[in-house]
Amino acid sequence: MIDQATIDRIMDAAQIVDVVSEFVTLRRRGVNYIGLCPFHNEKTPSFSVSPAKGLCKCFSCGKGGNAVHFIMEHEQLSYYEALKWLAKKYGIEVKERELSDEEKQAQSVRESLFLINDFANKYFQDILHNHPDGQAIGMSYFRQRGFRDDIIRKFQLGFSTEGRDALAQEAKRRGFNTDYLVKTGLCYTRDDGQLRDRFWGRVMFPVHTLSGKVVAFGGRVLKTDSKVAKYVNSPESEIYHKSHELYGIYFAKQAIVKQDKCFLVEGYTDVISMHQASVENVVASSGTSLTSGQIRMIHRFTNNITVLYDGDMAGIKASIRGIDMLLEEGMNIKVMLLPDGDDPDSFARKHNATEFQDYIAAHEVDFIRFKTNLLMSDAAGDPFKRATLIADIVKSISVIPEAIVRSEYIKECSQMLHVEENILVAEVAKLKKEKAPAPQGEKSTNDAQGAGITGTVENAQGENPENAETTTVQTPSSNWSPDRGPLYPKELLIVQQLIRHGEKVIFREENEDGNIETILVAQFVVNQLEQDGLTFTTPIFAQLLADLMEHLEDTGFVAERYFITHSNPEYSKLAAELAEEKYQLSKYHSKTQKIVSEDNRLHELVPHLIIDYKMAIVESELKNILTQLRQPEVMNNPTLCTEKMNHYKQLMETKQQMAKILGDRVIGA
Repeated sequence: MIDQATIDRIMDAAQIVDVVSEFVTLRRRGVNYIGLCPFHNEKTPSFSVSPAKGLCKCFSCGKGGNAVHFIMEHEQLSYYEALKWLAKKYGIEVKERELSDEEKQAQSVRESLFLINDFANKYFQDILHNHPDGQAIGMSYFRQRGFRDDIIRKFQLGFSTEGRDALAQEAKRRGFNTDYLVKTGLCYTRDDGQLRDRFWGRVMFPVHTLSGKVVAFGGRVLKTDSKVAKYVNSPESEIYHKSHELYGIYFAKQAIVKQDKCFLVEGYTDVISMHQASVENVVASSGTSLTSGQIRMIHRFTNNITVLYDGDMAGIKASIRGIDMLLEEGMNIKVMLLPDGDDPDSFARKHNATEFQDYIAAHEVDFIRFKTNLLMSDAAGDPFKRATLIADIVKSISVIPEAIVRSEYIKECSQMLHVEENILVAEVAKLKKEKAPAPQGEKSTNDAQGAGITGTVENAQGENPENAETTTVQTPSSNWSPDRGPLYPKELLIVQQLIRHGEKVIFREENEDGNIETILVAQFVVNQLEQDGLTFTTPIFAQLLADLMEHLEDTGFVAERYFITHSNPEYSKLAAELAEEKYQLSKYHSKTQKIVSEDNRLHELVPHLIIDYKMAIVESELKNILTQLRQPEVMNNPTLCTEKMNHYKQLMETKQQMAKILGDRVIGA
């Protein structure tokens, strides 16, 4: 983990305009800068960068944050990888916390394996470009496939000579540990103890992780020897699990996000040829069936995937069985069948990007319709096969998580298969029931800790208050998804004020000694909650408030700065989103009228939000009591019924008092 002092130095150095300008053309508008959003296609600039706050925000798609969050989103890196990216850019040495002996050992092994792979990758490239065999054999093969030199270098393609231990000998000469050569799968040990290269005599395709590290290799033999496997791939290791990797994802991730679509193909050369045709949002499963790990990786970048097939019907029928996993993940799947005799590699070499994209747009169909048409041809005139087909289609529909999407597919398949819609609905319901997990017992709706308003409210979090959604705060994007309870919207408004103004003075009061005491926003919020026995029901909000109070009296403490640069990425992302202002008044308004800033309204804004929050709790409990009064065990118990009614009366009085305070004012955040 990177220590906080290093994070602070990185954040001090990382100027948001400087960072964003590497990827977006910006122009000044007032005190801010604007440009076209790099995260989605747009013609009118909606991406705003605030140098004063150190934040950026797209007011169309909602993505943004500080410099770290921008790099995380744009380069698809983790929080700590993004920090290291910025540290490298600004020449800052990254200091990380002391690791345990076990962590050091594990990290040492992993780093050693990556170093070995990096060495091998450079070695294979050097052989391809500079060795006589590499130029005569390896480069000739790639050029025969139509690959340009820039594409060969982009994908870091290489060549391994016929020498059975050439790589092993060079690695030992460089001082690399032979055990790690074996662990990565670059070499293996023969029965006689001799170390041998796994990939001798092959052209090499390195496999990159999401962050660009070489995690494995694929090697293709060029000889037509039936006794030798055409492709050899790295075995699984401590750093390589084939079920979690997709070939080309490192080069495709930005294009996938921008196009909001991913093309899925089978092999290395399919990906490379499509890139050369300027279709870059493409990855390959490398000849293996899709796994849940690979699907989740794609789903990080887009909900839309198009699977490209050649004309091999047997291969298509074998592979479509695994696509149900994509449906189950809730993805929008389309399928495109290429012309006979073409695979993505050959088709891409014959067409430019525009022609390729136009063909896809004209010929891709949704997966359910494709599967139905494909299997219908086999079932013609055979009732048994037809019944099997219908069962297969229904099974695919049943795994789709969204009820509306399932319903639409049922209607469409009913028409295509000439089966009554109610029969398909019943079969889907039956399959879903069979897959449903066994009941674990009912969970109480009042699991959250009870809270009291002046001693009158208990178990207040049971139901969602009627006005829980009346908020003008920009809620965090879907990238940040904490456990959201029914009071989440009200709590979010208060937390926004804590992040923006937690250390600022809200009131000044005279104490018993006649001295003036200042009350800070965070102190006021805590006092208001504690006097009624309340705590935030959203766990991260409660943790954030506790963290804030712990550092509130630190010299020079600024809540917004503290949380935006926090080592906890959840805090950092939340703070960046809540600190951003969606709208900025023009200079015209500031000239023609006096603008009251949020800082000057804290004395009325924060108390209003607190009362509104407590009001939501009261309204929730009122609903709970009305529900309880309808229960037979309460209706048939006069004493209990009276207690509930008295409690209801007390709460109504409290609600009326709060309503008088709140009045009809509107809170703008």
